[in-house]
Amino acid sequence: MFVAGDFLGAVAYVLDKLLDLYMWVVIVRALLSWVRPDPRNPIVRFINGLVDPVAYRISRIIPTRIGMVDISPLILIALIWLARSFVVAVLADVGTRLR
Repeated sequence: MFVAGDFLGAVAYVLDKLLDLYMWVVIVRALLSWVRPDPRNPIVRFINGLVDPVAYRISRIIPTRIGMVDISPLILIALIWLARSFVVAVLADVGTRLR
């Protein structure tokens, strides 16, 4: 069973790092919305392609517009934090118990 425990530990570690990276991408996207960069820039298009579909789904479920401010990035960061705190911790704990 130690192989399954090590595998779950590795999955938890990789998931934690991916969620951390995605959280930083969301923060960069929010900062880019203040600057209004060139929308044809490939880096801007890539970041928008990663964040906008998820933020749009959040906006469809919860009204996220407060005047001119869209709080969907804040909600997305909170969901990422929740996933890191709960899902990753549970996977790491199960992996530790299987060792």
